[in-house]
Amino acid sequence: MGTQQISHPEGEESHRRAIQHVLRDLDALESMMEQGCFETDAKRIGAEQELMLIDRACRPAPRSGEVLERITDPRVVPELAKFNIEFNSDPIRVGGDCLATLDRQLREGFATVRDAAGEIGVLPLMTGICPTIDLADLSRDNLAPMDRYLALDDMLRLMRGTDFELHIEGADELLVRHPSIMLESVNTSFQVHYQTTPDDFAADYNTALAVAAPVLAVSVNSPILFGKRLWRETRIAIFQQVVDTRAKGAGHREMLGRVRFGESWVRESVLEVFRADVARFKQVIVASEHEVEDPNEALESGRAPKLKALQAFNSSIYRWIRPCYGITDGKPHLRIENRLFPSGPTIQDEVANAAFWIGLMAEGPHRWPDIHKKLDFRDVRSNFITAAQQGLSCHICWINDTERSMRELMVEAFIPAARVGLARLGIDRTDADRAMSVIESRVSTRRTGARWLIDSAARLRGQGTRAERLDRLTEAMLANQDSGLPVHAWPLAEQSAGPARKGSFSTVSQCMSTDLFTVSEDECIDLVASIMDWERLRHIPVENEDHQLVGLVSYRTLLRILAKRCTPRSAREIAARDVMIENPVTVSPETPSIEAIALMCENKISCLPVVEDGKLVGMVSERDYTAIAKRLLERALLEDDE
Repeated sequence: MGTQQISHPEGEESHRRAIQHVLRDLDALESMMEQGCFETDAKRIGAEQELMLIDRACRPAPRSGEVLERITDPRVVPELAKFNIEFNSDPIRVGGDCLATLDRQLREGFATVRDAAGEIGVLPLMTGICPTIDLADLSRDNLAPMDRYLALDDMLRLMRGTDFELHIEGADELLVRHPSIMLESVNTSFQVHYQTTPDDFAADYNTALAVAAPVLAVSVNSPILFGKRLWRETRIAIFQQVVDTRAKGAGHREMLGRVRFGESWVRESVLEVFRADVARFKQVIVASEHEVEDPNEALESGRAPKLKALQAFNSSIYRWIRPCYGITDGKPHLRIENRLFPSGPTIQDEVANAAFWIGLMAEGPHRWPDIHKKLDFRDVRSNFITAAQQGLSCHICWINDTERSMRELMVEAFIPAARVGLARLGIDRTDADRAMSVIESRVSTRRTGARWLIDSAARLRGQGTRAERLDRLTEAMLANQDSGLPVHAWPLAEQSAGPARKGSFSTVSQCMSTDLFTVSEDECIDLVASIMDWERLRHIPVENEDHQLVGLVSYRTLLRILAKRCTPRSAREIAARDVMIENPVTVSPETPSIEAIALMCENKISCLPVVEDGKLVGMVSERDYTAIAKRLLERALLEDDE
């Protein structure tokens, strides 16, 4: 539904003209539906595949421009960040060998990107979120140099009035502020399209909403971001929070986010969805003037209008289940885009995900007719969020207000319905069985991509630095994606037997501790000493209420106090501010490790607080670097032996 040829709505007149073009396209769409202009005798599927580019050290590689220069296939296109890339399948007629065709096209597209990337020493990775991605990778410098993305970043920042923010709670908690929409680029997805007709749209779209929870629960693959365990499909929370222009403090007023599940069922037609979005959201980007046409003139000449103004508007409204307008072989059609799936972890897994959803889409309107009368929409939306948070472990509300285990419903309701739907579409039984057996095995083993990552991370806990563990997860994903095994059959990641690698500790952010014990300026020195004793710490940062670093208390300071033989009473009268080192030497997360080590040597200090935007975010110490030095020495000695 998106378009790359866009421009800014500059000034009031430009904005009014742009929205008039959108309204004209909507009127034309309504006329086309009334006149029966849409293709109704064919059903097709298609897919968009996003990939992460990584280097040999498993770090994001912002080199998509160089990769694209080596590819002539127009189906391979840039994505939001320079370390993302996308390729698209051709439309595939449903039935027969359509799943095998989808599998083949995905493998061919992946091979095209892999071969081109290999020429410059980078690799494509299929993952919802790359474990090694770091805030340092998300600078505006890594935004793909496309007008569409630059415009989105500028306009959404202007509309928000503040930095983009993430606050996600799972097993861990993440709170991040960032000045660019690049936070969204940590996501990579696999989007599937399903063609429908104007008459069937309402029933098909409502089915897609109703089954979003089971479809998402069985495909979750993104539980870790910046080393923290969050939702089973953290992409959902990231996208909904980052691409959000709502002001805070709206009180009782309901304000909708640009990324959302939806507000209600569709009663009659696709026009309800488009009109609701046009009525509620300001236009962020507009189609270029040379692309906009008069749709009525196109219809009068017997040609299907492109509706570029509507497409440009809709490309900045991110429903998880999104309606699309398109033209194939000169005939207009409607399709439903499923934006739920994460990328990967293998093509076999993706085809299974697509088959499961397509089967449910085909059978749903027959098995659960008038679903909008049997399920409260608020429950359906809640089911979706619960599935994103918990995956297959969740319970959801299903028909007749019953709350059921997702795994039970998968076995009793959803998998059987999907199998019948695939048969209803005339899809080759062997291909359908192959795909659905992957879904069944995931459910029976409880091993989704998210579960594999969480279990692998648990197995690596305590081994090496945090960055090394994330490297190992990424290495294992890279190796397994080409193994021919779906994710439920993957062995867990293991710590590398080899020595440490340079890419695992080149910056402070890869080596620092982020689980910090801190005290306030007015805290008594007794508590400071106790914390240092309990946690075996040599330094404790002192911060104010805004988490800004104001000082550092060291164990040497406490030794000096003890040497003066302070009485218990006098010690209680001493506050942290009285003994702390003011204005300590600090570094940023992006500081090269070699510079951090030099700073500690020059200043004869054993640790450095890590500060970002004036706030304390971590600590790095000589102890951290000593452990790394041991592994580096091992590598050097091994290289000498060779």
